[in-house]
Amino acid sequence: MTQSLVAGLEPPYYTAVFTSLRSDDFTEVEGSAEAYAATNARMHELVQDVPGFLGYESARTPGGLGITVAYFRDLEGLAAWRREPEHAEAQRRGREEWYSAYSLHIGKVERSHAFVRP
Repeated sequence: MTQSLVAGLEPPYYTAVFTSLRSDDFTEVEGSAEAYAATNARMHELVQDVPGFLGYESARTPGGLGITVAYFRDLEGLAAWRREPEHAEAQRRGREEWYSAYSLHIGKVERSHAFVRP
């Protein structure tokens, strides 16, 4: 989970909103949680090097619902992330091992503002 917000981005830019539900047996499969955490850390490391990546925010409920919003300057950056071989492998493992369902929504942000309490 992230503990800060991505703010101050000048539109237009793009979002990838990834929402997932962990599978019922996620915690029962030995090593699954550790493998997931390691893969998540590696994806965070890899995406930093994608041209046009601006940041991300992520949260997960105790029941297994997770939402990650990644921000990219352009569609080319999103496409580069989609083609990243280790990311493709993580997606495969997500479908086979970690998630019972997920959705992905790509959007163009045309207006944005933020608030921070002084």
